[in-house]
Amino acid sequence: MAEFFDELNDKHSAMIAQQPMFFVATAAADGRINLSPKGYDVFRVLSPTQVAYLDLGGSGNETHAHLTADGRITIMFCNFGRPAQILRLYGRGRFVLPRDAEWEGLSSQFKLLPGTRQIFVIDLETVQTSCGYAVPFMTFDKDRDTLDKYHRKSDPDEWVEKMEGRTTSIDGLPVQPTDRYIAGDE
Repeated sequence: MAEFFDELNDKHSAMIAQQPMFFVATAAADGRINLSPKGYDVFRVLSPTQVAYLDLGGSGNETHAHLTADGRITIMFCNFGRPAQILRLYGRGRFVLPRDAEWEGLSSQFKLLPGTRQIFVIDLETVQTSCGYAVPFMTFDKDRDTLDKYHRKSDPDEWVEKMEGRTTSIDGLPVQPTDRYIAGDE
């Protein structure tokens, strides 16, 4: 049975802290719905009504484009252990780029990783839990280090140039590219 909450409580925050991955869903009025899995230790509860996650450069920048166009975002956590539970966070999101005034204070909440592109901040509108009875039991082995290796090997100037060339989403929506390469050792 689904339950709805106006904000995160201690049980929700504890469940989030135990999960090695989460899913992000966004959409604009037209075009594709974007659904992405996220790993690494990149998610933070900032308050009962606000969360954020560190975003790394990858194959696209759809979340950025969708939040610019529409703002809606859903984050989903699945507990693959006990107790069975799904936690969804519904809200409105925005991006913070390294050039933005808010970056310094916000980025201090994270260990910056190679290829850090932006931080997404989500103001929560609704929190929902549901049973998760059909979610399988799975155990976490370790983080996949492929993206980390890729970014560590990247030439910073080439990476910035590549990101500057990505000014639209796959549906042609505008994105603001990151203005610098973050090596993760900062």
